[in-house]
Amino acid sequence: MTRAEAFDKAWRLGFKGDFSLFDEIYHPDYLATDPTTGITVNLEDEKLVLSTYSEDYILGLFRVVFESDDFLCMHRYVKGNKSSDPIYYAIVFMIKYKDGLILTQESVRELLDQDPSEGQDWNWEDYK
Repeated sequence: MTRAEAFDKAWRLGFKGDFSLFDEIYHPDYLATDPTTGITVNLEDEKLVLSTYSEDYILGLFRVVFESDDFLCMHRYVKGNKSSDPIYYAIVFMIKYKDGLILTQESVRELLDQDPSEGQDWNWEDYK
């Protein structure tokens, strides 16, 4: 499994309340700044935040932008379904590694004005 696939799988499992893969791929000294609040979180905080999002979002298609031994940049689509009208995001994750484990993670989120799956060979049902 590639680092991007492990990251994706960890988040998908985390949305279901299973953080076993998080504990395998994240460094004990992990820290990240939440892009929405600006608050720096550790691994346990990250798990708590992630578990609150699980019912409100669907993680969609992802692709690797760049990957090396100590850095991963990936792009993914997310569908928010908190309201009757879904919202769509494009998110870029920038992940730094130490000793083969995720040490820091930063993300930039852009609100999209249309469904990114329209006209593509994938749909949101594929990712539920």
